[in-house]
Amino acid sequence: MTSAIGAFWAQYGSLLVTGTVATLEMTIISTLFSYVIGIPLGVLVTVTAHGSLTPHPILNAVVVWFVNIVRSIPFIILLVALMPVTRVVMGTASGVAGATFPLVIAAAPFVARMVEQSLQEVRPGVVEAAQAFGASNAQIVWKVLLHEALPSIVRGVLITFITLFGYVAMAGAVGAGGLGDIALRYGYYRYQDTVMVVTLVILVVLVQIAQSIGDAIAKRVDKRSSLAQ
Repeated sequence: MTSAIGAFWAQYGSLLVTGTVATLEMTIISTLFSYVIGIPLGVLVTVTAHGSLTPHPILNAVVVWFVNIVRSIPFIILLVALMPVTRVVMGTASGVAGATFPLVIAAAPFVARMVEQSLQEVRPGVVEAAQAFGASNAQIVWKVLLHEALPSIVRGVLITFITLFGYVAMAGAVGAGGLGDIALRYGYYRYQDTVMVVTLVILVVLVQIAQSIGDAIAKRVDKRSSLAQ
């Protein structure tokens, strides 16, 4: 048993380590940039809605339309469709760089919707109190809406991270690299069931670690949890 594990590690160990690093790199970078784009989009959808801080029906409709259209496209189709654009923007359509761009494009509207839902959970009375104290719209967005919605937004980051994990695995089908590519090329195409199983185990472990870290961070930033304790 020990010799079999040693032989497997000698043959595939460095490959699995490289694939794990690439998967984490693609997922973390894509999550980060998805929120850089998605938070402003979510705020824009929220504050321009009817009855919100700065209602703007036309702008709201345009942003909502964009978010809904992109969210409705399956990632694997979006990945292939964006290849020409990805080559222009990133200089390549393969590897970590080639996968990051479509991952961000796919995830940013998803993030925008989650941020919008998080902001809508903020009690209207908190916003009204800020307005009564003379806070500007920018101050209300930054110091009230985003601050009060922070625990929900943090949990949304975890959901996005895990979702992108699945997207990264799919991106392996078109040469993006990572664990999905290893499972496909070495596990499926070469009928190496052990490689497939080990790859799946690594993915499950990484997701569980991410879940635990995300839950711990969410509890720390949730004032209600602190008060309950």
